Amino acid sequence: MKLNNKTYDTLSFIGKIVLPAIATLWLALADVWGFPYKVEIATTIVAIDTFLNTLLGISSVNYYKEEAEKLKVADNNKELG
Repeated sequence: MKLNNKTYDTLSFIGKIVLPAIATLWLALADVWGFPYKVEIATTIVAIDTFLNTLLGISSVNYYKEEAEKLKVADNNKELG
């Protein structure tokens, strides 16, 4: 799986900024206002965030493997040419 740059950047922002902020906000407000399912909702958000960031990591590894392969081919072509 390899994502295009715009999709990767958007999902990365959601995974690194938005979801952790929402989980933290929920935990803080649930204490103050007595919202239900405090731990359950925060844990669900964190689980989704972890899954998303794992997928982004896989995409990143695939991207760098592909780029490294392109560099190898380019270096081999220079040596032959």
